[in-house]
Amino acid sequence: MAKKRPQTKTGKVTGTDVNYPAVGAREPCPCGSGRRYKACHGRAAAHAVTALVQRPFEGLPGECDWVALRELVPAATVELNLRGGLPEGVPSVTLATVLPMAWPALRRDDGAVLLGLQNDTASGDISRDLADVLKRALEATPGSPVAAAGHPTAGGVSVSADGPRLQDLLDPAGPFVPVVHDGFEFWLEDAENSTPEVAASLERANEAAVPTTRLSGVEAAYWCETPDKNHLRWVMPHPEEKLLDALARLHAAGTSSLGEGTRLVGSFRAHGLVVPVWDLPSPVRAGDVEKPAEAFAERLAEALSSDAPLTSDERRARGGLTNRQVTLS
Repeated sequence: MAKKRPQTKTGKVTGTDVNYPAVGAREPCPCGSGRRYKACHGRAAAHAVTALVQRPFEGLPGECDWVALRELVPAATVELNLRGGLPEGVPSVTLATVLPMAWPALRRDDGAVLLGLQNDTASGDISRDLADVLKRALEATPGSPVAAAGHPTAGGVSVSADGPRLQDLLDPAGPFVPVVHDGFEFWLEDAENSTPEVAASLERANEAAVPTTRLSGVEAAYWCETPDKNHLRWVMPHPEEKLLDALARLHAAGTSSLGEGTRLVGSFRAHGLVVPVWDLPSPVRAGDVEKPAEAFAERLAEALSSDAPLTSDERRARGGLTNRQVTLS
């Protein structure tokens, strides 16, 4: 994970008097029962839908970037396009990695909607949960946060298994172009008049964010900076077995790196897709791997086209890569 998701117990939308308690699973339930949230109203939310959807973003424009923004990128926004256009009084709908006080969504004073992506969800289908929040945000009073389904503030409602998914609400032909930010200042409509709670949440979020850049020459590849070394994490859409075979072919041939001192160290699964990871020396910046990444994409395409059985060296390389593979979701 690239960051810690900011949390706080209470907060208030700038310009309103609406309070929304955001609690963790082990904190007291806001309903006042005295029990932990996960054992009270959180229990109903957790069991609203039990079937886990392995690829919740499949079929959406930019599926790989949806996965990256959900799991890898600290601060980013994307303008969303709705089927049939925006409702009257809603000038824009923006997807954000994280919102202040971990709000699932909020409706700004001007009617614009912000939808948070990295919140915990109530069911096994992230797409359906986000669609539920989005629908309620579109109908919310301007200047209001939107509670998660099953939360006491949301009236205890749960996500219907027959409810729409993002694939039903978003324009399938609409572009999906993430904008990565250095921090979370995009939260604020009016920085000078923000509440102390929002200002404190912003400060904590900025401190926890890992510097991240999206490469421009290939899809869904994100460079990030860490204290000891840098990394490139690249969400790929290819079928897992085919992709691992292709990576093994390149690794065995010594062509899996992105330049001197870089190394393909393994991969992880996230929301049904495979994310290869490279270690990069600290001096290597995002711009330094743009052209190497483009060249790697060409080598990978050639390796993906091969149906030849793996050689013994390639099988060993594949074993090494898969032994270091983990699953995030």
